[in-house]
Amino acid sequence: MKNIRNRFPRNALLPLALGGLLDGCTVMDVKKDAVAKTEAARKGPESAPQRSITNFSAALGCMDRMLMDYGVRDVSVLVEDITDQTKKVNAGTKDMLISAVSDMTKRSRAVKLIAFGSDSGNLVSFLQQAERKQVYEVVPQYDIKGSITQWDENVIQKQKELGVGYESNSAGLNIGVAKDAASSVLGLDLTILSTSDLSVVHGVTSRNTVVIFKEGSGYDGDARIKKFGINFSMNLSKSEGQSQALRGLVELASIELFGKLTKTPYWSCLWSPSNNETVREEIADWFDAMYANPVELVTYFQKQLHQRGYYSGKADGQPNPQLRDAVSKYRVALGLSDEPRLDFEFFDAYLKANHSDVLAKNPPSATKEDEPVAVGEDLKMDVAATNKTGKFSAVEVISLTVKPSRDAHVYCYMQDETRKIMRFYPNRFSKSALVHSAVPLNLPDNKHLEIVANAKRAKETVACFATEQDISSGLSPTAVGTDFEYLPVKSLSEVRDLFVIASDGKIGEGYFHV
Repeated sequence: MKNIRNRFPRNALLPLALGGLLDGCTVMDVKKDAVAKTEAARKGPESAPQRSITNFSAALGCMDRMLMDYGVRDVSVLVEDITDQTKKVNAGTKDMLISAVSDMTKRSRAVKLIAFGSDSGNLVSFLQQAERKQVYEVVPQYDIKGSITQWDENVIQKQKELGVGYESNSAGLNIGVAKDAASSVLGLDLTILSTSDLSVVHGVTSRNTVVIFKEGSGYDGDARIKKFGINFSMNLSKSEGQSQALRGLVELASIELFGKLTKTPYWSCLWSPSNNETVREEIADWFDAMYANPVELVTYFQKQLHQRGYYSGKADGQPNPQLRDAVSKYRVALGLSDEPRLDFEFFDAYLKANHSDVLAKNPPSATKEDEPVAVGEDLKMDVAATNKTGKFSAVEVISLTVKPSRDAHVYCYMQDETRKIMRFYPNRFSKSALVHSAVPLNLPDNKHLEIVANAKRAKETVACFATEQDISSGLSPTAVGTDFEYLPVKSLSEVRDLFVIASDGKIGEGYFHV
């Protein structure tokens, strides 16, 4: 064997060895094997469309615009601490969620997110105290609960090694190389609860996983999330790793949760085609749930057709001739029959439509019911206390009656003892601003609210503004804000001026001083 080895010149063996190593690197592309085996274990299409992303920023911006388009506002949500049940992922999941929702509501201001954690005591005590913290603070409608539920490390692992050696009487050379690849699975489960009884809001959940492919020693190669048959691929650096992959899951969950909660077609912001089978099943689930509760279905379309300018009545869940006319006309605008039916065909077409294009081709036309009453006198508003005296003791509950001189859309504000101003009608519980002159508005108008005279006996003012048409879409965001949240205005006069601008000066106004 010695004579055989010595037949090769010493300087000729090194290039041969290095060439073998280069060929070995090609052979040892083990990541491909790991990827193939991991993908085979996942559910869904084997050849899913690929989309490379760094994060879901574009999708969050898309949802912001969609929430505006669908008229979503005054959604209040608690977010609890999002724990790591696996004890292996050291990341600020709750803070990631807060950032994602903030980015998703920059313009729409559709969601009021309230951070709640271990420093606030237990959830039940917080909900009990929330009603008493200040006069108009109310319990948020929903609560986000969940955790990191899965971290399966090295689900599939592959390693290859190659070594080349040379030895002679006077010297020796040994060159070796090893290459490995592995995949791990990270899972996040989030659910929305109703704070009224802490029950799960049916169907409003996000349950997604991300597969992280690691190549080499301590290097994170990329991560993939599958949703609606699409693989979202993220390239990860060594410093980012699982934390960046988790951020992708959190941003996806934010889009999915609030899309399901508000029944807006969030999948279009995730670049999924509307004819996707999973999307169609989602739409069918939404419709079946609402169809089982006709009041919810009718209310949904009353709000949506009001948003499109086809309906101007109340969103009370009760069918009426005005709604039937609006449904018939919008069905035709969507290319359907003119039957005034709230069926799956209409719901499916509505969620898949580009409403800007629909309205551009079919602008709403006023019907007899929609047209404002032609009268010579100005629109007037009367705001009075039901106890007739208008005088109240400290912390006494106040009841008001608001009556416009004719049917109008009414918006009410409170300037408290600190001179700060908030909108309290319409609100998350009473979304329709329409008030009939024959049926005065009673404030508070439901069991969730109370108006209470302040303990300091300082002056407070309720101001209500009425317009013949609904101007909420054209009203400055400064005057709309979020219900029960202070507005960035200095006076009620400033709010009034914004109403004058939005209504071309055609407003009624009424004030009540406590």
